[in-house]
Amino acid sequence: MKAIVTVIGKDKVGIIAKVSGLLSSLDVNVEDISQTILQDYFAMMMLVDVSSAKSFTSVSEKLDELGKKVGVSIRIQHEDIFNAMHRI
Repeated sequence: MKAIVTVIGKDKVGIIAKVSGLLSSLDVNVEDISQTILQDYFAMMMLVDVSSAKSFTSVSEKLDELGKKVGVSIRIQHEDIFNAMHRI
């Protein structure tokens, strides 16, 4: 199953490394990634495969914990829900 991970917050060293490291430890594969810096703000979107992860809920909780620790907002949504929300 595919999901979309979004990360938004003040730019700082190591955000990509910490997020991708956590995902790897949870058996989540990063299939595509896009990131940019808008002045001092970091924005990243990742397409991930959560098929091998224990549970989607566990991945979501761990990403939320990491976001609080790093000081950024990290959210994950099922790809179908993301697509439905962004359909015009």
